[in-house]
Amino acid sequence: MANAEHSGRPAEAFAPTACGTAGARLRYARLGLWLVAAVLAVREMAVVLSTPRGERLTDLETWVGTNGVLHVEGSLYDTTRFTGTPFSGLVLKPLTRAAEQALGWGWTFGTLLLVAALGLVAARALPQPVSRRTSLVAAPVAIVLLMVSLPVRNTLWLGQTSIIPVLLVLLGCFAVRGQRASGVLIGLAAALQPTVLLFAPLLWFTGRKQAAATTGVTFAATTALAWAAMPQDSYTYWVHHMAGTGLGGAADDLANQSLHGALLRLGLNGPLEIALFLVLGAAVAFLGVRRAVRYARDGQLLLAVAITGCAAIAVSPTTWQHQLLWVLLAVVGRVGKRASDRYVWPVAVVLVMTLPTKMMLPDIEALYPLRDNVVLLAALAAATFVPFLSRTSPHYRTPIPTQYAEPVPGRFPWIPLLPFLRRVLTRPNLLLELLLIRVTYAAYQQVRLAATGGTISGGRERAEAHGQQILDIERVLRIDIEYAVNHAVVKIDWLRGFFDFYYTSFHFAVPLTVLAVLYWRRPVDYRWARTSLGITTLLALIGFWAYPLAPPRLMPEFGIIDTVHGVQDFSQPDYGTLTSLTNQYAAMPSLHFGWSLWCGLAIAIVAPKLWMKALGLLHPLFTVAAIVATGNHWVLDAVGGALVVLGGFALTYVFQGPRARTVTALTDLSEKKPVLAEAGPGK
Repeated sequence: MANAEHSGRPAEAFAPTACGTAGARLRYARLGLWLVAAVLAVREMAVVLSTPRGERLTDLETWVGTNGVLHVEGSLYDTTRFTGTPFSGLVLKPLTRAAEQALGWGWTFGTLLLVAALGLVAARALPQPVSRRTSLVAAPVAIVLLMVSLPVRNTLWLGQTSIIPVLLVLLGCFAVRGQRASGVLIGLAAALQPTVLLFAPLLWFTGRKQAAATTGVTFAATTALAWAAMPQDSYTYWVHHMAGTGLGGAADDLANQSLHGALLRLGLNGPLEIALFLVLGAAVAFLGVRRAVRYARDGQLLLAVAITGCAAIAVSPTTWQHQLLWVLLAVVGRVGKRASDRYVWPVAVVLVMTLPTKMMLPDIEALYPLRDNVVLLAALAAATFVPFLSRTSPHYRTPIPTQYAEPVPGRFPWIPLLPFLRRVLTRPNLLLELLLIRVTYAAYQQVRLAATGGTISGGRERAEAHGQQILDIERVLRIDIEYAVNHAVVKIDWLRGFFDFYYTSFHFAVPLTVLAVLYWRRPVDYRWARTSLGITTLLALIGFWAYPLAPPRLMPEFGIIDTVHGVQDFSQPDYGTLTSLTNQYAAMPSLHFGWSLWCGLAIAIVAPKLWMKALGLLHPLFTVAAIVATGNHWVLDAVGGALVVLGGFALTYVFQGPRARTVTALTDLSEKKPVLAEAGPGK
């Protein structure tokens, strides 16, 4: 919410009636956000409590269950199941019986209360001044983001306590009065999670020296107390396991998002890996604390806390998923001078912290090092080099405004256009576009698969029944040409090879190319075309869900030859399973044809030359021939694809009106001011 733009409306907009209407909308929005937060909390609690005992709260069971490590008389670290500090074990041991009684709703409800408290404190800690709108909705937005974040969900599922150190630090920095109380809270947090000691130099160099000293004294006192009470456990943790290294899962596990874990996953080990980890860790700690001090002095203390926490994530030997909450706090930093760039950083952080890494990057082996360490990379970026704006920057509160094209009157005045969806003249931020395209496509894959109940062959019987319906309709219409075309193409090797190649190669390549050209050459048309493609895909997903359909190649009695995938083993109940991410019964409508028709129409509408338009329309013609010849679609599937494309363009018109005139943004080099100029056709 710290990234909210100020609209800069004229004074007339703030008349009493307008203010009353805006205030009412704001109150309704706030109430809606609180309801969303409540629903998410209930859902998380229901998910945990509905899971059978032994599969939920597994870490807590490991600690306090019948054979839990807190019951035994020996060392806490006889096994590697307990990963906390000796002080945390000392605190938990007396609470074993109470914790056992709270293994159900009590523990989960208490964790949710901690999450709510964390969100409230974070909302109050936003850099001042903030607008009234931000102050009213910041708390529910913060709690909603926390509820949907992977660290909180992981904490609730495992029964972990990793929210407590984060909450103690925020309370010490923003809630309590007096440096001594602040230092005690942060010192207790460090006793539970040692890398929190990085906050001591932050406090020292921002003038809170008494708080820094109290932090160190509190940490030392609690650690000494635990050492006196449990000397063997303390020696095992601090010396044998080197401050917890080696406890829990394997250090090179993907869940360990620290520099140590990343170096191990890259194949480094032994003295070289240790030396490199120490050097890189020291550099990250130094840069992170220095940046945090600068932003704290700038009045952005919450951002400074987030940066320090991100540095602590990187330098810890092991940082498990439930300990990664610091990255989400970095969403409050403002990045970018242009208004259109303001949302790149917060959107990236929210996506990284709420979605599995497989949804962030495609399943390409060369990208595995990035995908496996995406949260660590986000933490390193926040701690070391993301250029957060200073509050003294003229762009902090007033970013460079977005340029909009003049609205084009609609041809159909009875259609309710949405004027707030104005067309932007400048190009959208490329990183944000790539993030959203990737996440949208990953969601599309998941919904497409879920259309048959979450399994590829789950809807086989229903899909084959629908296939027979389609075939009967085509016979009535005398367009049942799939068998004849398929067998004719199979007899001609070069033609079969051509259609197989066209089917497998151009489905993604051509739409991405069209989007790329429009993005670079025609940014206004890019937004219009991208929106229509997105709506087309959404309509197709509804079709997949409502009408699962077996393609001709998966109708064994029809005799179609699968030229692309080869012979299927029809004796197996899951013979349609070709990949782990594709619903083989999502044939109606055909997005192979739909996307190709979208490409053809977009090129025909935008291209300045007649031969370009004709060349663009050849792509859907080749595609419809390929999907029928290879046995992957019925003819009526292409009709369905055409309908969703027309629906996509029609709804885009409803939302945004007709396509804007071709407008280019020029720059007067002498005055450095943007100038709008209309370009004629072909220019």
